[in-house]
Order: sequence, then C-alpha cells, then structure tokens
Amino acid sequence: MEKQQICILGSTGSIGTQALEVIEEHADRYEVYCLTANNRVNELAAQARKFRPAAVVIANEQHYDTLCQMLADLPDIKVYAGAKALDEIVEAGPIDMVLTAMVGFAGLSPTIHAIKAGKKICLANKETLVGSGELICQLATRHHAPIIPVDSEHSAIFQSLVGEDDNEIEKILLTASGGPFRTLPYERLATVTKADALRHPTWDMGAKITIDSATMMNKGFEVIEAKWLFGVPADRIQVLVHPQSIVHSAVQFRDGSVKAQLGVPDMRLPIQYAFSFPQRLPLSSERLDLFRHPLEFFEPDLNKFQCLALAFEAIRQGGNMPCIVNAANEVVNRAFLDDRCGFLEMGQIIEQTMKRVAFDANPSYDTYVQTDAEARRVAAEFIK
Repeated sequence: MEKQQICILGSTGSIGTQALEVIEEHADRYEVYCLTANNRVNELAAQARKFRPAAVVIANEQHYDTLCQMLADLPDIKVYAGAKALDEIVEAGPIDMVLTAMVGFAGLSPTIHAIKAGKKICLANKETLVGSGELICQLATRHHAPIIPVDSEHSAIFQSLVGEDDNEIEKILLTASGGPFRTLPYERLATVTKADALRHPTWDMGAKITIDSATMMNKGFEVIEAKWLFGVPADRIQVLVHPQSIVHSAVQFRDGSVKAQLGVPDMRLPIQYAFSFPQRLPLSSERLDLFRHPLEFFEPDLNKFQCLALAFEAIRQGGNMPCIVNAANEVVNRAFLDDRCGFLEMGQIIEQTMKRVAFDANPSYDTYVQTDAEARRVAAEFIK
C-alpha cells in the first residue's frame, strides 16, 4: 500500500500533536510530508527530527535562521518561512491531504490554496468556515476538494450522516460540555481568572479554544460551521449542554429517529476518521463503558453566555458579520489571556465591535481580509 502523504498546518498545537500520534500508530498507511508552526521552533524541530518530513515551515520569519541551524544536519528536510511559504507548500504535488489545525484567521489563506490544489481537507480550523464559509464551500465544490470535519462535534454529525444519502435532516443536535463555568452563578463570572477558565472539565485543548469553550463562543462558531458543512439553517441546529462529553453530537431525521456518535473524549478518533474515511482503523484508546457514564442534557443559558447569543445573531445577519465576530473574539480572547480584559468584557467588546464595523451582505475574499483587519482594530480600541 502506498502511504498517504499528509501536510499538517499547526503541527505543534493540540490537534497537530495528536495527529502525529495517529500517524505514528499507522505508519504503514500515513507519512508526514510537511509540518508547520507559528512560533514554536523548538517543538517543530523536534517533530522534524522524529518524523523526517520533506519540508517544514515556520510562519514567523524571525525564527527561520534558528530553525535552519537546528536542522542543519538533516539536509533532506527543506526549511521555509512566512505566510507565502504556507500557501505554496500545501500545493505540493505529493500531498494527498492537508490537516488544517492552525488557530485563527491565519489558517484561511493556506486552506484556500490547498482547496484550489484539489487536496483533501481535514478541517480543524474553525475560523475558516466561521469567517468565510460561503466562499470556502463554493471553492471546494469548484475544485472537487473534499472537506472532512475534524472537530469532535462535526465529525459526529458527519459519521451520523454516512449512509443516509439524501435523507432530509430535521435537526442537528450539537452538544457542548458547558465549559468550566456551567454551574457558576452569573454574578461570579465578573471575577473569574484565566486560570479558572483554562481548567476545562473534559477536554485537553490549546489556550485559545479552551477560553472560547468557557465563553461558549466556541459552540457558537460550531453552529456556524455546521450550517456550512451540512447545509442546515441555524434555526434547525440545537445546542445541548452535555457535561459528560460522551454524545459528541447527533442528527434527527424527518421520521423522528436520532443517530448519534458516542465515545470517550479523545480527539485522536475524529482525526483518524478524517484521515481514513470511509474506513475505520484500529485505535489504541480507552473504550466507552456506558455503565460508568451518566448522560445528562441541559439547555444553554444565553443570558449567562453572551458570546453564544452573539454568534447566533451573526448567523442571522450573515454577510461579513461572522467574520467581524471571529476577529473581535480573537482580540478579546488574547486580551483575557494577557490579563488586559475581564471575562464578561469579552462579550461586551464583541457586541460593540459588531455595531461599529461596516457590514457587507455579499463579501468577497478581499472584503473578508479588510473586515478582519478593521474588526481587530476596533476591538483593540475598546480594550482599556
């Protein structure tokens, strides 16, 4: 069997490192063609030494010389740097699939280049569909580039739809853990710290997505993603708070039946399924024991979690509004992690930014880029 060549955008993050575990477990099927990172040059160099890819890319050009020196004794590994290099490497002929695990709007451009090159996209970058879902779907159709979701929730929906062909979806049931503040009274949220927010009850994720989970903006983004991935309007997507994170999401069909995908919280499973679809491969992981796990479901509190409500409002308005929300969220998320912004202030600043930035009902790619820059500038002005 000829090995599938994989490019990992964001190999040093949580998704990227777990993807490498999957590749290592199935070394007879998969091989790393390229690894990329933004700033973690030491981790990237260590990964390159272990997996021996054809190329590595460090997005921050300031680390280029350092990375070259660290890999100087491995001349077969080509070293590149910068945003343009990311766009170009995903187009490389030998690559079969691209795992887009970069965090933030920066993942959009290389994803578009990979789609235009007809690569299989294993999508783990939320911001790609959140900020410019209509454009991405149009490009994927035009260039015959399959998009397989990697998020556990969207993978669960995708798995529930396999074999259903044209059967009509009545409702998507999108589950959420509720984050670390699910049971905390609203008045306490004003004083929570980043250390509190980073203690996620069920998932081990990077800092940015963990904060988004605490505000439930992450779930709002997933609603937007689901709308584009599965062609279902937002009013037919229901968010269910499910603290155990066992039911990863479900689909309700027009005959009233519900199909769900269940499993222990382990991101390697949806990563591996995206790589191997339509096959299922063995995975050395904990098995689900339903005798040990109760299954509970609650409605989300949209007053308490303003960010989730703002995401639904962005979907309702459409156009470039989700792009505005995404950009503002990236700014306030970083500010909260840097202790420059309170927990409740994040939602307030995003709402103010939505009102200030110019709305465009029919955005182009250039509009998305301009919107992202303007929304970041405006949100930064609101941070004291």
